[in-house]
Amino acid sequence: MNIGFITAAADRRLLDERRGTRAMMWIMAIMLFLTALAAALGLATLAATTLLDRQLVGRLTVQIVEPSAPARAAQTTAALAALRSAPGVRDAVEVDRDRLAALLRPWLGADGADPDLPIPAMIDVDLASGSAASVAAVSAAVTRAAPSARVDRHESWMSPVSSFMRLVTWLTAGLVALIAGATAAVVILAARASLETHRETIEVMHMLGSTDMQIARLFQRRIALDTLLGGAVGTVLAVVVTAAMGARLATLGSDLLDGLSLGQRDWALLAMLPFAFALLATVAARYAVLGALRKIL
Repeated sequence: MNIGFITAAADRRLLDERRGTRAMMWIMAIMLFLTALAAALGLATLAATTLLDRQLVGRLTVQIVEPSAPARAAQTTAALAALRSAPGVRDAVEVDRDRLAALLRPWLGADGADPDLPIPAMIDVDLASGSAASVAAVSAAVTRAAPSARVDRHESWMSPVSSFMRLVTWLTAGLVALIAGATAAVVILAARASLETHRETIEVMHMLGSTDMQIARLFQRRIALDTLLGGAVGTVLAVVVTAAMGARLATLGSDLLDGLSLGQRDWALLAMLPFAFALLATVAARYAVLGALRKIL
């Protein structure tokens, strides 16, 4: 199938279409602006979800909930020794009490720093493997050394967040697909309207020996060029908005929001959107025009 995006000057004169009077290009600019924004959100959410999953796999928190301070300290020491000697444990570090007090300050106020307050001791654990068997083995070793220990997987805490982010990714993918379908429908309507406008010219072309395929190429090239130019404008505007939002998110200092960023591959995919939509418009215009020509001529 011969697909061209550039319309010759003679073809433009033949179709009698001036750039300033065509709304197609601006419709495509709006379509591509919305598509690029949705795609950027989906790609950023996918990157954040992947980063979150990678960070949480194999991460554990061990709490020593013994109320007696001497017994809590002894069990913490025993748990640290058991963790550091257990196979599959890359690192085990006790969380500083001052840091725990700072984390509790929004709820307990200054009382969080009271040394008499029985705050559980906490140990951050990093495993080489996040498999269920590895977690079970480490948990068993910790509970043997410290009977009051509780082992929590970070993955279980954040699984609702991860699931929601995956849902957002799928929703944005569906939105991009819907906009692509709407774009194809707009192209078909525009092609049929333009075909009806130029019915007399097309009849003359047929009498001069032009084939349906040659006539279809005139329309598909014009529509493809409008889509490419309008899509480029819309995509550039969407990229500017996306970059501005990314810079704004970077100033918030949130580890989770920092993951909402686009890599080089993501920017390349956004840059390819105008070409993909131009190809979609070309194919839709060709089949719309050929189908209409078979019915009316």
